[in-house]
Amino acid sequence: MNQTSDFDDTDRGHVTGQVRQVLRGEALVILGASATLYFLLGGELWLFAVLFLAPDLSLVGYAAGRKVGAVLYNTIHSYALAAVLAVAGALTDREILWQVGLIFVAHAAFDRALGYGLKYAAGFRHTHLGPIGKPAGEGH
Repeated sequence: MNQTSDFDDTDRGHVTGQVRQVLRGEALVILGASATLYFLLGGELWLFAVLFLAPDLSLVGYAAGRKVGAVLYNTIHSYALAAVLAVAGALTDREILWQVGLIFVAHAAFDRALGYGLKYAAGFRHTHLGPIGKPAGEGH
């Protein structure tokens, strides 16, 4: 019996049209809000610059396979993880936690505003915001 989960199925798992544009627009607003809050709370520019692309280090998970890569990428690019870090930092008065949380929110929002969504196990180019890049076999 060959069953596939929704995590593997890309045929019905992404948004299109106006809804896709709304989600990308919302991500742009979240990017602006999280970056603004970070700097209003006294976050340093150098830390923001150094850590902004750090979530993309999760791409190394793809070396262990598509499913592991997608799970690691999605965990790190989740608004939920970033929010937990930010709230934990605020509640415990640990600046680095809320700073990392807000930077990770900004990064995830930046990716989504550009159309790079959460990944399916079918492969890196299959996202909840639709396929990215050229399909395999297409020329340059």
